Amino acid sequence: MTSRIPRDSRLRLVRPRPLAAAPRAVNQRRPRRPAPRPPEGTPAPAELARMARTGLAGAVRVARWADSALGPGSDSVTADGKATLSDATAERAAAGLGLDADRIRADWDTARLAGLIEVHGDSARPGWRLRAWDRDDSAVLRGWVALFDAWSLASPEPAEFEPAAVAEVVSAMPQVLSFLQLSAGPVPVEQLLDLLQQRVTELRTERCEVPYEPGADGSPAPAGTPAPPEPGPAADTPLAPLLEWALTALASVGALTYGDGQATLTPLGNWAVWVKLEQICVAAQSPAGHIEQAAEDMLRGCAQLRPNAARAEYRAWLAARPVGSAVTELLAAARGDDALLRGLAFEALRIVGAPAEPEVHAVLDDSALRPYALLWLAEHDGVDPEDAHEVLTREEATWLWVDTAAAVADHGETSMLVRHLEAAVQPTVPLLLDEVRAVGHPRTVQVLVALAAAHPDPALAKAVRRAAFQVHTGG
Repeated sequence: MTSRIPRDSRLRLVRPRPLAAAPRAVNQRRPRRPAPRPPEGTPAPAELARMARTGLAGAVRVARWADSALGPGSDSVTADGKATLSDATAERAAAGLGLDADRIRADWDTARLAGLIEVHGDSARPGWRLRAWDRDDSAVLRGWVALFDAWSLASPEPAEFEPAAVAEVVSAMPQVLSFLQLSAGPVPVEQLLDLLQQRVTELRTERCEVPYEPGADGSPAPAGTPAPPEPGPAADTPLAPLLEWALTALASVGALTYGDGQATLTPLGNWAVWVKLEQICVAAQSPAGHIEQAAEDMLRGCAQLRPNAARAEYRAWLAARPVGSAVTELLAAARGDDALLRGLAFEALRIVGAPAEPEVHAVLDDSALRPYALLWLAEHDGVDPEDAHEVLTREEATWLWVDTAAAVADHGETSMLVRHLEAAVQPTVPLLLDEVRAVGHPRTVQVLVALAAAHPDPALAKAVRRAAFQVHTGG
Protein backbone atom coordinates (compact mmCIF):
# COMPACT_ATOMS: atom_id res chain seq x y z
CA MET A 1 0.00 0.00 0.00
CA THR A 2 1.50 3.29 -1.05
CA SER A 3 0.73 6.86 -0.21
CA ARG A 4 -1.19 8.96 -2.70
CA ILE A 5 1.28 11.78 -2.08
CA PRO A 6 4.47 11.60 -4.19
CA ARG A 7 7.68 11.10 -2.25
CA ASP A 8 9.04 14.30 -3.76
CA SER A 9 6.04 16.28 -2.43
CA ARG A 10 5.97 19.70 -4.11
CA LEU A 11 5.44 22.58 -1.75
CA ARG A 12 3.00 25.22 -2.81
CA LEU A 13 4.86 28.41 -3.61
CA VAL A 14 3.31 30.95 -1.27
CA ARG A 15 4.51 34.20 0.13
CA PRO A 16 6.28 33.58 3.46
CA ARG A 17 4.21 34.61 6.43
CA PRO A 18 5.18 37.72 8.39
CA LEU A 19 7.62 37.66 11.25
CA ALA A 20 4.87 37.17 13.82
CA ALA A 21 3.49 34.07 12.06
CA ALA A 22 4.28 31.81 15.00
CA PRO A 23 2.57 33.96 17.65
CA ARG A 24 -0.50 34.36 15.45
CA ALA A 25 -0.57 30.69 14.62
CA VAL A 26 -0.33 29.72 18.27
CA ASN A 27 -3.29 31.89 19.20
CA GLN A 28 -5.46 31.71 16.11
CA ARG A 29 -7.98 29.29 17.69
CA ARG A 30 -8.46 31.28 20.85
CA PRO A 31 -11.91 32.80 21.27
CA ARG A 32 -12.05 36.31 19.93
CA ARG A 33 -12.22 39.00 22.58
CA PRO A 34 -14.61 41.85 21.88
CA ALA A 35 -12.65 44.96 20.99
CA PRO A 36 -13.29 47.92 23.32
CA ARG A 37 -15.56 50.48 21.73
CA PRO A 38 -14.62 54.16 21.74
CA PRO A 39 -16.96 56.69 23.37
CA GLU A 40 -20.25 57.33 21.65
CA GLY A 41 -19.91 59.98 18.98
CA THR A 42 -16.26 59.19 18.17
CA PRO A 43 -15.80 59.38 14.37
CA ALA A 44 -14.89 56.25 12.45
CA PRO A 45 -11.15 55.56 11.94
CA ALA A 46 -11.35 56.65 8.30
CA GLU A 47 -12.82 60.02 9.34
CA LEU A 48 -10.22 60.42 12.11
CA ALA A 49 -7.49 59.68 9.56
CA ARG A 50 -8.96 62.30 7.23
CA MET A 51 -8.80 64.86 10.05
CA ALA A 52 -5.20 63.89 10.79
CA ARG A 53 -4.24 64.20 7.12
CA THR A 54 -5.80 67.66 7.01
CA GLY A 55 -3.99 68.80 10.14
CA LEU A 56 -0.65 67.43 8.98
CA ALA A 57 -0.93 68.54 5.34
CA GLY A 58 1.85 71.13 5.75
CA ALA A 59 4.19 68.63 7.39
CA VAL A 60 3.52 66.10 4.63
CA ARG A 61 4.21 68.73 1.98
CA VAL A 62 7.62 69.57 3.47
CA ALA A 63 8.44 65.88 3.97
CA ARG A 64 7.66 65.10 0.33
CA TRP A 65 9.70 68.07 -0.80
CA ALA A 66 12.63 66.79 1.27
CA ASP A 67 12.16 63.30 -0.18
CA SER A 68 12.41 64.58 -3.75
CA ALA A 69 14.87 67.46 -3.36
CA LEU A 70 17.30 66.13 -0.75
CA GLY A 71 18.88 62.98 -2.09
CA PRO A 72 21.40 60.85 -0.20
CA GLY A 73 24.54 62.75 0.65
CA SER A 74 23.00 66.21 0.38
CA ASP A 75 24.83 68.83 2.40
CA SER A 76 23.43 71.29 4.90
CA VAL A 77 20.18 69.47 5.58
CA THR A 78 20.40 70.23 9.26
CA ALA A 79 22.40 72.85 11.03
CA ASP A 80 23.65 70.98 14.06
CA GLY A 81 23.04 67.26 13.71
CA LYS A 82 20.06 67.67 16.08
CA ALA A 83 17.31 67.91 13.45
CA THR A 84 17.37 71.73 13.33
CA LEU A 85 16.86 72.68 9.70
CA SER A 86 19.76 74.69 8.30
CA ASP A 87 19.14 78.19 6.96
CA ALA A 88 20.25 77.18 3.46
CA THR A 89 17.85 74.25 3.27
CA ALA A 90 14.99 76.25 4.80
CA GLU A 91 15.42 78.99 2.19
CA ARG A 92 15.64 76.41 -0.58
CA ALA A 93 12.42 74.75 0.58
CA ALA A 94 10.69 78.12 0.96
CA ALA A 95 11.55 79.02 -2.62
CA GLY A 96 10.46 75.62 -3.90
CA LEU A 97 7.13 75.57 -2.07
CA GLY A 98 6.28 79.27 -2.16
CA LEU A 99 6.27 79.64 1.64
CA ASP A 100 8.28 81.66 4.13
CA ALA A 101 11.22 80.04 5.91
CA ASP A 102 9.56 80.19 9.35
CA ARG A 103 6.58 78.19 8.06
CA ILE A 104 8.97 75.66 6.55
CA ARG A 105 10.83 75.23 9.86
CA ALA A 106 7.56 74.76 11.76
CA ASP A 107 6.28 72.18 9.29
CA TRP A 108 9.68 70.45 9.33
CA ASP A 109 9.54 70.10 13.11
CA THR A 110 5.99 68.77 12.92
CA ALA A 111 6.98 66.24 10.25
CA ARG A 112 9.88 65.06 12.38
CA LEU A 113 7.73 64.64 15.50
CA ALA A 114 5.09 62.74 13.51
CA GLY A 115 7.67 60.35 12.07
CA LEU A 116 7.28 61.64 8.50
CA ILE A 117 10.96 62.61 8.44
CA GLU A 118 13.83 60.87 10.20
CA VAL A 119 17.06 62.76 10.79
CA HIS A 120 20.35 60.92 11.25
CA GLY A 121 23.17 63.32 11.95
CA ASP A 122 23.25 65.79 9.07
CA SER A 123 21.13 63.69 6.72
CA ALA A 124 17.36 63.32 6.49
CA ARG A 125 15.22 60.63 4.94
CA PRO A 126 11.50 60.01 4.68
CA GLY A 127 9.98 57.92 7.43
CA TRP A 128 7.94 54.82 6.68
CA ARG A 129 4.72 56.66 7.51
CA LEU A 130 5.27 59.02 4.57
CA ARG A 131 5.42 56.03 2.22
CA ALA A 132 2.13 54.70 3.59
CA TRP A 133 0.43 58.07 4.09
CA ASP A 134 -2.11 57.96 1.26
CA ARG A 135 -3.11 54.30 1.59
CA ASP A 136 -2.86 53.37 5.28
CA ASP A 137 -5.20 55.08 7.75
CA SER A 138 -3.58 53.31 10.70
CA ALA A 139 -0.16 54.72 9.73
CA VAL A 140 -1.69 58.21 9.59
CA LEU A 141 -3.29 57.84 13.01
CA ARG A 142 -0.07 56.47 14.51
CA GLY A 143 1.77 59.48 13.10
CA TRP A 144 -0.73 61.87 14.64
CA VAL A 145 -0.54 60.10 18.01
CA ALA A 146 3.26 60.38 17.87
CA LEU A 147 2.84 64.14 17.42
CA PHE A 148 0.26 64.21 20.24
CA ASP A 149 2.69 62.42 22.55
CA ALA A 150 5.32 65.05 21.73
CA TRP A 151 3.07 68.05 22.31
CA SER A 152 5.51 69.61 24.79
CA LEU A 153 8.15 69.73 22.04
CA ALA A 154 5.81 71.23 19.46
CA SER A 155 5.84 74.65 21.17
CA PRO A 156 8.86 76.03 23.06
CA GLU A 157 8.24 76.26 26.79
CA PRO A 158 8.38 79.74 28.36
CA ALA A 159 12.03 80.58 28.92
CA GLU A 160 11.32 82.55 32.08
CA PHE A 161 10.11 79.54 34.04
CA GLU A 162 12.14 76.95 35.87
CA PRO A 163 12.70 73.71 33.91
CA ALA A 164 11.60 71.73 36.98
CA ALA A 165 8.24 73.51 37.02
CA VAL A 166 7.79 72.88 33.30
CA ALA A 167 8.57 69.18 33.83
CA GLU A 168 5.97 69.00 36.62
CA VAL A 169 3.30 70.47 34.38
CA VAL A 170 4.15 68.06 31.54
CA SER A 171 3.91 65.14 33.99
CA ALA A 172 0.57 66.39 35.31
CA MET A 173 -1.12 67.05 31.95
CA PRO A 174 -2.25 63.44 31.30
CA GLN A 175 -4.62 63.76 34.26
CA VAL A 176 -5.88 67.09 32.93
CA LEU A 177 -6.46 65.53 29.50
CA SER A 178 -8.27 62.58 31.08
CA PHE A 179 -10.59 65.00 32.86
CA LEU A 180 -11.27 66.79 29.58
CA GLN A 181 -12.04 63.45 27.93
CA LEU A 182 -14.43 62.40 30.67
CA SER A 183 -16.13 65.80 30.66
CA ALA A 184 -17.05 65.38 26.98
CA GLY A 185 -17.42 69.11 26.47
CA PRO A 186 -15.95 72.53 27.20
CA VAL A 187 -14.27 72.90 30.59
CA PRO A 188 -13.42 76.29 32.17
CA VAL A 189 -9.71 76.95 32.42
CA GLU A 190 -10.11 77.82 36.11
CA GLN A 191 -11.31 74.29 36.77
CA LEU A 192 -8.38 72.84 34.84
CA LEU A 193 -5.99 75.06 36.81
CA ASP A 194 -7.36 73.72 40.11
CA LEU A 195 -6.87 70.17 38.88
CA LEU A 196 -3.36 70.96 37.67
CA GLN A 197 -2.41 72.46 41.03
CA GLN A 198 -3.72 69.37 42.85
CA ARG A 199 -1.77 67.03 40.60
CA VAL A 200 1.46 69.02 40.86
CA THR A 201 1.08 69.00 44.66
CA GLU A 202 0.68 65.21 44.54
CA LEU A 203 3.83 64.88 42.43
CA ARG A 204 5.82 66.98 44.89
CA THR A 205 4.46 64.95 47.80
CA GLU A 206 5.44 61.68 46.09
CA ARG A 207 9.01 62.93 45.80
CA CYS A 208 9.14 63.78 49.52
CA GLU A 209 7.08 61.04 51.16
CA VAL A 210 8.98 61.29 54.48
CA PRO A 211 9.13 64.87 55.75
CA TYR A 212 12.54 66.08 56.84
CA GLU A 213 12.09 66.76 60.55
CA PRO A 214 15.30 66.03 62.47
CA GLY A 215 14.76 66.47 66.17
CA ALA A 216 10.98 66.35 65.80
CA ASP A 217 10.79 64.66 69.20
CA GLY A 218 12.60 67.58 70.83
CA SER A 219 16.08 66.10 70.64
CA PRO A 220 18.75 67.95 68.71
CA ALA A 221 19.66 66.72 65.28
CA PRO A 222 22.70 64.41 65.22
CA ALA A 223 26.01 66.01 64.41
CA GLY A 224 26.73 66.06 60.74
CA THR A 225 23.06 65.94 59.74
CA PRO A 226 22.64 68.01 56.59
CA ALA A 227 20.43 71.03 56.75
CA PRO A 228 16.95 70.67 55.29
CA PRO A 229 16.85 71.59 51.63
CA GLU A 230 15.46 74.95 50.71
CA PRO A 231 12.22 74.86 48.76
CA GLY A 232 13.08 74.70 45.08
CA PRO A 233 12.30 77.62 42.82
CA ALA A 234 9.72 75.44 41.05
CA ALA A 235 7.54 75.57 44.16
CA ASP A 236 7.11 79.31 43.73
CA THR A 237 6.39 79.18 40.00
CA PRO A 238 2.84 80.25 39.10
CA LEU A 239 1.05 77.49 37.23
CA ALA A 240 -1.49 79.58 35.32
CA PRO A 241 1.00 80.72 32.62
CA LEU A 242 2.33 77.19 32.30
CA LEU A 243 -1.20 75.81 31.89
CA GLU A 244 -1.80 78.39 29.17
CA TRP A 245 1.41 77.25 27.44
CA ALA A 246 0.36 73.59 27.69
CA LEU A 247 -3.13 74.23 26.32
CA THR A 248 -1.73 76.36 23.50
CA ALA A 249 0.79 73.65 22.60
CA LEU A 250 -1.90 70.95 22.61
CA ALA A 251 -4.08 73.17 20.44
CA SER A 252 -1.20 73.61 18.00
CA VAL A 253 -1.05 69.84 17.38
CA GLY A 254 -4.83 69.62 16.97
CA ALA A 255 -5.62 67.87 20.25
CA LEU A 256 -7.95 70.54 21.63
CA THR A 257 -9.44 73.96 21.05
CA TYR A 258 -8.65 76.72 23.50
CA GLY A 259 -10.25 80.15 23.80
CA ASP A 260 -12.76 82.29 25.70
CA GLY A 261 -11.55 80.80 28.98
CA GLN A 262 -12.45 77.24 27.98
CA ALA A 263 -10.78 74.16 26.53
CA THR A 264 -12.40 71.31 24.59
CA LEU A 265 -10.84 68.17 23.16
CA THR A 266 -11.11 67.78 19.39
CA PRO A 267 -12.42 64.45 18.03
CA LEU A 268 -8.81 63.42 17.41
CA GLY A 269 -7.72 64.45 20.90
CA ASN A 270 -10.70 62.74 22.50
CA TRP A 271 -9.95 59.51 20.60
CA ALA A 272 -6.22 59.62 21.44
CA VAL A 273 -6.84 60.10 25.16
CA TRP A 274 -9.36 57.24 25.11
CA VAL A 275 -6.83 54.98 23.37
CA LYS A 276 -4.21 55.71 26.01
CA LEU A 277 -6.65 55.14 28.85
CA GLU A 278 -7.57 51.78 27.27
CA GLN A 279 -3.89 50.83 27.07
CA ILE A 280 -3.46 51.57 30.77
CA CYS A 281 -6.57 49.54 31.60
CA VAL A 282 -5.35 46.56 29.57
CA ALA A 283 -2.03 46.60 31.38
CA ALA A 284 -3.69 46.99 34.77
CA GLN A 285 -6.10 44.13 34.11
CA SER A 286 -3.52 41.65 32.81
CA PRO A 287 -3.44 38.64 35.17
CA ALA A 288 0.32 38.75 35.64
CA GLY A 289 0.72 42.52 35.76
CA HIS A 290 2.87 42.64 32.61
CA ILE A 291 3.68 46.32 32.88
CA GLU A 292 5.77 45.68 36.01
CA GLN A 293 7.57 42.58 34.72
CA ALA A 294 10.90 42.06 33.02
CA ALA A 295 10.86 41.87 29.22
CA GLU A 296 11.03 38.07 29.05
CA ASP A 297 8.14 37.56 31.46
CA MET A 298 6.11 40.25 29.75
CA LEU A 299 6.63 38.59 26.35
CA ARG A 300 5.62 35.20 27.72
CA GLY A 301 2.44 36.73 29.09
CA CYS A 302 1.72 38.40 25.74
CA ALA A 303 2.11 35.06 23.95
CA GLN A 304 -1.29 34.18 25.42
CA LEU A 305 -2.96 37.27 23.94
CA ARG A 306 -4.31 38.04 20.51
CA PRO A 307 -2.09 40.34 18.38
CA ASN A 308 -3.99 43.58 19.04
CA ALA A 309 -4.12 42.99 22.79
CA ALA A 310 -0.43 42.07 22.79
CA ARG A 311 0.46 45.32 21.00
CA ALA A 312 -1.45 47.26 23.64
CA GLU A 313 0.61 45.46 26.31
CA TYR A 314 3.83 46.34 24.51
CA ARG A 315 2.86 50.01 24.37
CA ALA A 316 1.97 50.12 28.06
CA TRP A 317 5.17 48.27 29.03
CA LEU A 318 7.33 50.59 26.90
CA ALA A 319 5.61 53.70 28.26
CA ALA A 320 6.59 52.71 31.80
CA ARG A 321 10.37 52.72 31.22
CA PRO A 322 13.10 54.65 29.34
CA VAL A 323 13.30 53.71 25.66
CA GLY A 324 17.02 52.83 25.74
CA SER A 325 16.79 50.36 28.60
CA ALA A 326 13.55 48.87 27.20
CA VAL A 327 15.18 48.17 23.83
CA THR A 328 18.22 46.60 25.52
CA GLU A 329 15.96 44.40 27.64
CA LEU A 330 13.90 43.27 24.64
CA LEU A 331 17.00 42.33 22.64
CA ALA A 332 18.36 40.42 25.62
CA ALA A 333 15.11 38.42 25.71
CA ALA A 334 15.40 37.82 21.97
CA ARG A 335 18.83 36.23 22.45
CA GLY A 336 17.37 33.48 24.64
CA ASP A 337 16.52 29.93 23.66
CA ASP A 338 12.79 30.48 23.09
CA ALA A 339 12.19 31.25 19.41
CA LEU A 340 8.68 32.53 20.12
CA LEU A 341 10.10 35.24 22.38
CA ARG A 342 12.43 36.27 19.54
CA GLY A 343 9.52 36.99 17.25
CA LEU A 344 7.53 38.73 19.98
CA ALA A 345 10.52 40.87 21.01
CA PHE A 346 10.85 42.25 17.49
CA GLU A 347 7.09 42.83 17.37
CA ALA A 348 7.51 44.97 20.48
CA LEU A 349 10.45 46.75 18.86
CA ARG A 350 8.16 47.70 15.98
CA ILE A 351 6.17 49.71 18.52
CA VAL A 352 9.37 51.53 19.55
CA GLY A 353 10.15 52.55 15.97
CA ALA A 354 13.03 54.86 15.09
CA PRO A 355 14.66 55.06 18.55
CA ALA A 356 15.39 51.32 18.35
CA GLU A 357 17.17 51.52 14.98
CA PRO A 358 20.80 51.83 16.23
CA GLU A 359 20.38 48.87 18.60
CA VAL A 360 18.75 46.76 15.90
CA HIS A 361 21.59 47.60 13.49
CA ALA A 362 24.04 46.48 16.14
CA VAL A 363 22.65 42.91 16.25
CA LEU A 364 23.10 42.22 12.53
CA ASP A 365 26.24 40.25 13.33
CA ASP A 366 24.29 37.90 15.59
CA SER A 367 23.24 34.96 13.40
CA ALA A 368 20.19 34.18 15.53
CA LEU A 369 18.87 37.74 15.38
CA ARG A 370 20.05 38.81 11.93
CA PRO A 371 16.97 37.67 9.93
CA TYR A 372 14.64 39.36 12.40
CA ALA A 373 16.75 42.54 12.40
CA LEU A 374 16.86 42.66 8.59
CA LEU A 375 13.08 42.36 8.36
CA TRP A 376 12.64 45.01 11.06
CA LEU A 377 14.97 47.43 9.28
CA ALA A 378 13.33 46.82 5.91
CA GLU A 379 9.87 47.57 7.29
CA HIS A 380 11.26 50.57 9.17
CA ASP A 381 12.61 51.89 5.86
CA GLY A 382 9.16 51.70 4.30
CA VAL A 383 9.20 48.28 2.63
CA ASP A 384 5.79 46.64 2.62
CA PRO A 385 5.72 43.90 5.30
CA GLU A 386 4.49 41.45 2.66
CA ASP A 387 7.65 42.09 0.60
CA ALA A 388 10.16 42.53 3.44
CA HIS A 389 11.29 38.88 3.21
CA GLU A 390 12.99 39.72 -0.08
CA VAL A 391 15.85 41.37 1.83
CA LEU A 392 16.86 37.97 3.23
CA THR A 393 19.31 35.65 1.54
CA ARG A 394 18.27 32.05 0.94
CA GLU A 395 20.27 30.96 4.00
CA GLU A 396 18.78 33.67 6.22
CA ALA A 397 15.25 32.78 5.09
CA THR A 398 15.93 29.12 5.85
CA TRP A 399 17.27 29.99 9.30
CA LEU A 400 14.14 32.02 9.99
CA TRP A 401 11.96 29.14 8.76
CA VAL A 402 13.62 26.77 11.23
CA ASP A 403 13.41 29.31 14.06
CA THR A 404 9.71 29.91 13.44
CA ALA A 405 9.15 26.15 13.21
CA ALA A 406 10.82 25.81 16.60
CA ALA A 407 8.38 28.36 18.04
CA VAL A 408 5.43 26.49 16.56
CA ALA A 409 6.77 23.13 17.79
CA ASP A 410 7.21 24.51 21.32
CA HIS A 411 3.98 26.48 21.60
CA GLY A 412 1.60 25.53 18.79
CA GLU A 413 -0.39 22.62 17.48
CA THR A 414 1.05 19.86 15.28
CA SER A 415 -1.21 20.81 12.37
CA MET A 416 0.32 24.29 12.38
CA LEU A 417 3.78 22.79 12.03
CA VAL A 418 2.64 20.86 8.96
CA ARG A 419 1.15 24.04 7.46
CA HIS A 420 4.39 25.85 8.18
CA LEU A 421 5.91 23.92 5.25
CA GLU A 422 4.06 26.33 2.98
CA ALA A 423 6.22 29.21 4.22
CA ALA A 424 9.47 27.59 3.03
CA VAL A 425 11.22 29.25 0.11
CA GLN A 426 12.39 25.90 -1.28
CA PRO A 427 10.12 24.34 -3.94
CA THR A 428 10.54 20.71 -2.81
CA VAL A 429 10.87 18.89 0.47
CA PRO A 430 14.22 17.25 -0.43
CA LEU A 431 15.69 20.66 -1.27
CA LEU A 432 14.28 22.12 1.94
CA LEU A 433 15.82 19.32 3.99
CA ASP A 434 19.21 19.77 2.33
CA GLU A 435 19.25 23.49 3.05
CA VAL A 436 17.89 23.10 6.57
CA ARG A 437 20.71 20.68 7.35
CA ALA A 438 23.28 23.09 5.87
CA VAL A 439 22.09 26.20 7.71
CA GLY A 440 23.17 24.85 11.11
CA HIS A 441 20.31 26.05 13.30
CA PRO A 442 20.73 24.63 16.85
CA ARG A 443 17.09 23.45 16.92
CA THR A 444 17.21 21.66 13.57
CA VAL A 445 17.01 18.13 14.99
CA GLN A 446 14.07 18.91 17.29
CA VAL A 447 12.19 20.69 14.51
CA LEU A 448 12.65 17.85 12.05
CA VAL A 449 11.67 15.21 14.61
CA ALA A 450 8.52 17.17 15.48
CA LEU A 451 7.67 17.66 11.79
CA ALA A 452 8.16 13.97 11.06
CA ALA A 453 5.89 13.03 13.94
CA ALA A 454 3.20 15.48 12.82
CA HIS A 455 3.13 14.93 9.06
CA PRO A 456 0.43 12.55 7.75
CA ASP A 457 2.45 11.36 4.73
CA PRO A 458 4.51 8.32 5.82
CA ALA A 459 7.01 8.71 2.98
CA LEU A 460 7.65 12.35 3.71
CA ALA A 461 7.80 11.70 7.45
CA LYS A 462 10.40 8.99 6.84
CA ALA A 463 12.55 11.35 4.77
CA VAL A 464 12.33 14.01 7.48
CA ARG A 465 13.28 11.53 10.21
CA ARG A 466 16.27 10.40 8.13
CA ALA A 467 17.39 14.04 7.78
CA ALA A 468 17.02 14.54 11.54
CA PHE A 469 19.15 11.47 12.20
CA GLN A 470 21.83 12.65 9.77
CA VAL A 471 21.97 16.06 11.44
CA HIS A 472 22.14 14.39 14.87
CA THR A 473 24.99 12.10 13.87
CA GLY A 474 26.80 14.68 11.78
CA GLY A 475 26.24 12.68 8.61
